[in-house]
Amino acid sequence: MRRILVAATAIGVTLAGAAVAANAWAEEDRPAPGYAPPIAWGKCADQALASRKAECGFLAVPRDHDRPDGPKLKLAVSRIKHTAADYQGVMLVNPGGPGGSGLTLSALGDYVPDGAGKSYDWIGFDPRGVGSSKPALSCDPTYNGYNRPPYVPSTAAVEKDWLARTAEYAADCATSGGKLLDHLSTVDTVKDMDLLRRALGEKQINFYGFSYGTYLGQVYATMFPQQVRRMVMDGNVNPARVWYDANLDQDLAFDKSMKVFFAWVAQHHDVYQLGTTAKAVEKRYYDLQAKVASAPAAKVVGPAELTDVFLQAGYYVFGWATVAQAFSAYANKNDAAPLKRLFDEGNPQVEDADNGYAIYLAVQCTDAAWPKSWSRWKTDNWKVHQQAPFETWGNAWFNAPCRTWGAKAGQPVEVTGAKAPPVLLISETLDAATPFSGSLEVRKRFPRAALIEGAGGTTHAGSLFGNKCVDGAVAAYLKNGALPKRVKANTSDLRCKPIAPPAAAAAAEKRAAQPLSRTDLQRRIGVR
Repeated sequence: MRRILVAATAIGVTLAGAAVAANAWAEEDRPAPGYAPPIAWGKCADQALASRKAECGFLAVPRDHDRPDGPKLKLAVSRIKHTAADYQGVMLVNPGGPGGSGLTLSALGDYVPDGAGKSYDWIGFDPRGVGSSKPALSCDPTYNGYNRPPYVPSTAAVEKDWLARTAEYAADCATSGGKLLDHLSTVDTVKDMDLLRRALGEKQINFYGFSYGTYLGQVYATMFPQQVRRMVMDGNVNPARVWYDANLDQDLAFDKSMKVFFAWVAQHHDVYQLGTTAKAVEKRYYDLQAKVASAPAAKVVGPAELTDVFLQAGYYVFGWATVAQAFSAYANKNDAAPLKRLFDEGNPQVEDADNGYAIYLAVQCTDAAWPKSWSRWKTDNWKVHQQAPFETWGNAWFNAPCRTWGAKAGQPVEVTGAKAPPVLLISETLDAATPFSGSLEVRKRFPRAALIEGAGGTTHAGSLFGNKCVDGAVAAYLKNGALPKRVKANTSDLRCKPIAPPAAAAAAEKRAAQPLSRTDLQRRIGVR
């Protein structure tokens, strides 16, 4: 599943005063020898966390959970303590990816309505290999930059080039990752989460997961159901489709969500001058694809880069106006600067950005086996491309390093919520990154779950973005465990209006003048 390589590390946190303390486990919950002691909390250097009086530290965990006395990794952790009298425990948060930095997400409690987040200790953390955790994996910071071949392998030369590039990236990760590469699966992180629970001195955790974070929640609830108190899972991964099939599902879903975007642009033809129907706007997009194939915009934005820019609109409605303005500027005025700026913002050529991609692959390539035969990939992706040309081949090449990945793949966990407590599921109907069918599958496997649907919406993992219906239900659940009444049919249990699209005239330059939003704070990497 491709994911946006945007500043998941844009609000990175440098940790201070975080040496590992001596073992101080409660005797009845003492883990096996070699497991990590509690966290020595210190100050956070990041201003956003420091202003909220957050604490930061490291948790040492075994690199190999089957060898608890072996080499250790250090997980970067942050905590913002509860301020209400009715303490309800710790709330671990994961932003998705895999590969998303969650260290700043201890601030997420501020965005829960009605003060319902104030009763929890909010725990942000960078999973193993991610962000400020040590070591952090990076393979080639320039890999997702400019000068890439077109995604659609319309010639044998393009196909050969991509096969060589993706194999080389896998080889670079094998060199950079070494033995760590064998221990970066979802199960490894889930076991880390349970060690984090113990280090925090808690019998149970609460959990808020977005996108891939929902899969972490599903697997944790399967492996440690008695340690789960409450869970919010927003943008649900389909546990039956991990991971090769999930990407093919996603390709079809992105084509649908982009058609919704093109229709919105057409509705505002007076602003963007790109066509009065969705089909007309879509044709303008594919005309641009052909144009930049022969003459890249700003000399660097070719077909692959153009796809990456527009893909942002497939994830969230928030950026629709910005993408549409860049689209209009180039199509109507031959001004490529806005397109280039959007690509640069989404694909910074730094180790932090490559870290997200490297971990994305490290997790997905080893959670489950991928086809080794290129003929299987080629057949499946050309078939889907005929129905959904927008993203299919971009997604295929994004995941293609899994063909030659340098660590052995395991078996995916058979997810079950049969023993889990009531949990809250959230999804918009046309979420492309994690299609709605995934939320229905999770609801089926978690018999005490309730599912909220943003009816007709295309936004991915959009809770706590100001939708009163959705966010109010989150607050009620976190406050007293209340869920919408579960219906008997295979459908959602509560339908809300989706997150509304932006005003058409919202200019990109206006973003800099806006106050810090949860989007800026979180910068979560959606499953892609």
